[in-house]
Amino acid sequence: MLKLLNTKLLIAILAALGVIASAAIYQRHETAKAAAILEQQQRDAERRKQEDEAFRKKVEADKNRHNSAAGNEGQTWKSYIP
Repeated sequence: MLKLLNTKLLIAILAALGVIASAAIYQRHETAKAAAILEQQQRDAERRKQEDEAFRKKVEADKNRHNSAAGNEGQTWKSYIP
């Protein structure tokens, strides 16, 4: 009777340890997944930031180039001979 009780207790302890181990493995897996998602989001944010900066520079360059013609317009009328 005592041997049967010890066997059942041992099986219960081993089952509890198995549950704890599987929970720890699952938690580690989920943590790794979350870290990978966070890294991807950071890379995407950095890429968007670079694209935004390149777009701002392009717009600024286009604006300066477009406005330069208007700045020289007065000089063309001064030298215009009909």
